[in-house]
Amino acid sequence: MKKSTIITTIAFAVTMLLSSNVNAQKFPDLDKSPMDAASYPNDYKVSAKIAKITYSRPQLKGRSVSELAPNGKVWRTGANEAAEITFYKDVKLGDTKIKAGTYTLFTIPEKDSYTVIISKDLNVWGSYNYKAENDAARLKVPVTEGTESLEAFSMVFTKADKGIILNLGWDKVRVAIPFTE
Repeated sequence: MKKSTIITTIAFAVTMLLSSNVNAQKFPDLDKSPMDAASYPNDYKVSAKIAKITYSRPQLKGRSVSELAPNGKVWRTGANEAAEITFYKDVKLGDTKIKAGTYTLFTIPEKDSYTVIISKDLNVWGSYNYKAENDAARLKVPVTEGTESLEAFSMVFTKADKGIILNLGWDKVRVAIPFTE
């Protein structure tokens, strides 16, 4: 057998081995709390964004919001990884200036208000390792009640007079987080 034929045969065997390995990969099922993103402006044709948030969307499935996001405890604001928010320009939360960049969004739910926390920590799973010393900004905002119940936790940005509002909704709980420019 020629040397080139042996090399070709070996190359073919390696290719087949690698091909069958790729085809045999096990991919996970869909996540029960799928990841989503919201941005402002929310028109996909506009690339000059002010902010974007990536979060997972837990479902109620017969449970209450307070069971899944207990009052008085730091919450990752979604499911799985803590929500990550990117500001493409400097903004303010209350009187605190937040420099453009990526942060983690945590909240502390209460019956009538949520404490909103912008944290410098990144790549955080849950809120188990939350550290108050890494807060970039905090603001307490009121809770309002919506008319319709949302099964899946949801976020959307809307325009405000002097900035944008990040709206959180789940069941009939509504929270509006104002970011000013």
